[in-house]
Amino acid sequence: MCGIAGIFGSGWPAERLEAMVAAQTHRGPDATGVYTDPAGLAGLGHNRLSIIDLSAAGTQPMADAGRRYWIAFNGEIYNYRELREELGDYPFRTRTDTEVVLAAFRRWGEGCLERFVGMFAFLLWDEQEKRLFAARDRFGVKPLYLHQGPGGTLRAASEIKALHASGVERRADAAAWAGYLAHGMYDHAARTFWEGVEQLPAGHSLTWQGGRTRVSCWYDVAERAGRETDPRPEAEVREEYRALLLDSVRLRFRSDVPVGINLSGGLDSSLLLGLVQAVQGEGSEAKAFTFVTGDPDYDELPWVRQVLARTRHPLVVCPLSAAEVPVLAASVQRAEDEPFGG
Repeated sequence: MCGIAGIFGSGWPAERLEAMVAAQTHRGPDATGVYTDPAGLAGLGHNRLSIIDLSAAGTQPMADAGRRYWIAFNGEIYNYRELREELGDYPFRTRTDTEVVLAAFRRWGEGCLERFVGMFAFLLWDEQEKRLFAARDRFGVKPLYLHQGPGGTLRAASEIKALHASGVERRADAAAWAGYLAHGMYDHAARTFWEGVEQLPAGHSLTWQGGRTRVSCWYDVAERAGRETDPRPEAEVREEYRALLLDSVRLRFRSDVPVGINLSGGLDSSLLLGLVQAVQGEGSEAKAFTFVTGDPDYDELPWVRQVLARTRHPLVVCPLSAAEVPVLAASVQRAEDEPFGG
């Protein structure tokens, strides 16, 4: 999890971008960085949580080899190694997936999004054309919030609190709150709980140039999935589904830091552990984490221990007591800018 921030337009003071970066320090404690367009028409900020290529070479905002494009990126491109091979003539200077995004945009333009397997939100500035291209992953795993100001100025950030820190007035959207309180649901459309703040919808991209903003849908899950019944035999579909699951786990275990497993004892997480065993072999020692409350009516620790009994995965038990709930709830409230389901 990293934090990205940006201001696009003219006449904004540097302190606003710095305040946005400071407001998101918790998202990326490993490094911070700021880039300002020479003409003063754009600024990018970044808070880094190092996952791939832990060296200083991965610090952002990052420029491409020609220093035309600058990016602030949050997320992970799981198939970055395959894309890197495909982009073999690009003069890579780092081992990061961030640089792969830059190289892919240089090669394929906005079409690069279709090639990415991962979760992401990024702000990519074209210093030559004075044009912003921003995008969010297919299912909106990574956030990107927006504020359109007077004169066409655009501000963007991973969290709403960063927009407020930059000077966007903090006013609750009464209609959004009323709908949530009355129906208990929030559909995560463009609207948020704050006036003047929207989010880029999942599977959408955005361009900004000269004060004009255009939002486009690049991925629609309903359209891609289709509504027709698959005519193939069930055994064939099962085999394809299993292959996709194995490939998904294989890609997501690419990391320069340890990767663990959240194990509840239920079907989903137990299946995940089985897939990890299939991908990494019986010698896998990835840590498994599970939380307990001390109430045998709710704790699933016996099932967790049974699942792990014939493996080498170390178990980390995380106890949760009732006394801790108020403090933990307060920390969650500080991190979240609006109600979030799940």
